[in-house]
Amino acid sequence: MAFSLFSSKNRIINLVLNDHSIRFVELKQMNPPTAQKWGERFLPPGIICDGKIADMDSLVNILDECIDEWKIQRRQIRFVVPDQLVIIRKVSVPAEIQEDEMKGYLYLELGSSIHLPFEEPIFDYYPLSQNEKTKDLLLFAAPEQYVMEYADLFSSLKLTPVAADISPLALYRLYHQLGHGNENENLLTIQFDLTSVNLCIFEGAVPIVMRPFALPFNLDHWEIRYDNMGTMDFKYTGEANELVIQFEDILKELSKLLDFYRYALNNEKHDISKFLLVGDHPMIQAVTEEMKERFEAPVERLLVDSTNKGKTGSVPANLLLSLGLALKEVN
Repeated sequence: MAFSLFSSKNRIINLVLNDHSIRFVELKQMNPPTAQKWGERFLPPGIICDGKIADMDSLVNILDECIDEWKIQRRQIRFVVPDQLVIIRKVSVPAEIQEDEMKGYLYLELGSSIHLPFEEPIFDYYPLSQNEKTKDLLLFAAPEQYVMEYADLFSSLKLTPVAADISPLALYRLYHQLGHGNENENLLTIQFDLTSVNLCIFEGAVPIVMRPFALPFNLDHWEIRYDNMGTMDFKYTGEANELVIQFEDILKELSKLLDFYRYALNNEKHDISKFLLVGDHPMIQAVTEEMKERFEAPVERLLVDSTNKGKTGSVPANLLLSLGLALKEVN
């Protein structure tokens, strides 16, 4: 699944860029997932906005500094397509369309029978089910223009993009590798980060629906430091009530997605069996506790055993998405 723009290679640097950070992991071993080295850098507001590069010159300069500091010059990389750019949609096609014809058929139908909120997409698909008349597919799409801006950025700095992924799949890959995956569960993942939240529902290992949304972020209300392991540490210095309002907004969006899943997608046949919470927001534990109070399904945090150490120690929670990306097409 995800985007088949590039071929896969080994010993790849795994980069995740979002509105507030650049992060990387180099995998040491797959089982248990262990990092050889990793690093992160804070991005000031206005450089990447809603997943789109807004200030290319500043991003080039900062990423160039990161490449030098992390000693990852001229490496092959995987990267995550920002959540705000990605659409996941279930589509039906005629049953007679053969596998080797599917990409061409979908390309022709995009913009006519298959409608997306942008033109000129890159896309991939995953087969779900079929009957005598139709085949159901899960379509993953993003605007080619913005994805290729990232690929071209990396190439201009002499990094070689070899694979692109979407964040829910990268996280699920790590979740599964750690032995938590269950093909019979309906899992709702919540990526709760400093500037955004992404909700995604999985049936087994298949992401059925995704809902990303931004969080208000005022840099004047945050203190951002690096601890002795080089990990970013966020401390909120603004009015506590503002965070309470954010929490309530997150829980409202979560409830709306649950209702959509129950009534629009599944005709009340299924419900969520587990919540999985990850992210770099310093108040993630408070949200975890609040969810345990409000919802019947268990709430789990995705953590990597602290005894699995690479050269730089155990991978912090901030880097779990990069670690999951590193598990893509390892063999």
